[in-house]
Amino acid sequence: MSIEPIVYVVDDDQAMVESLSWVIESVGLKAKTYIRAQDFLDDYDPHQSGCLLLDVRMPGMSGPELQTKLNALGSTPLPIVFISGHGDVPLAVRVMKAGAIDFLTKPFNDQVLLESINKALRIDKANRDKQQENAQAEAKFALLSHREVQVLQGIVAGKQNKVVAAELNISLKTVEAHRASVMKKMGVKSVPELVKLVLTNGVQEPVSEE
Repeated sequence: MSIEPIVYVVDDDQAMVESLSWVIESVGLKAKTYIRAQDFLDDYDPHQSGCLLLDVRMPGMSGPELQTKLNALGSTPLPIVFISGHGDVPLAVRVMKAGAIDFLTKPFNDQVLLESINKALRIDKANRDKQQENAQAEAKFALLSHREVQVLQGIVAGKQNKVVAAELNISLKTVEAHRASVMKKMGVKSVPELVKLVLTNGVQEPVSEE
């Protein structure tokens, strides 16, 4: 997998593909082109960062059909910028609602195209950074014992240590010890930081118990 982002171009018009590729590479970005949507889908690597310039109407699988297949894969798909030779407003609305970043109607100037590409790449980076953050939070959360998870739930709910102790039928000192262990394992130094980590990353309680 390449570390640098790739701008994928899927368009059945070879001349358009070559033109788009030239514009993309002229600003130092890497382009990879396909003239069939299925060829791109066969080659698709969800771990590769980048974005997708996608023609609407193509023989075989259309652009919106490819978008639907990518959305169905489960992982966060590449941000898509649709390009079309027709100003089809209902179609533009549909693909934007399905997650497309932009819908450009041919002809468009290079600057507009590059602005859309850069926007898509920024979104892709933000999505991947968030995924990594979530994975790191889940890994930390998986280190907690069942009792530590119960204590953590009390902390996130804003309960005082003595209330958590009473609810779990354990001593206050035990709660305090678990709380300190939770903070250490989660890699935080304050309760607000801990609560933010849990709530913003949607970590899930492990099923195993002590």
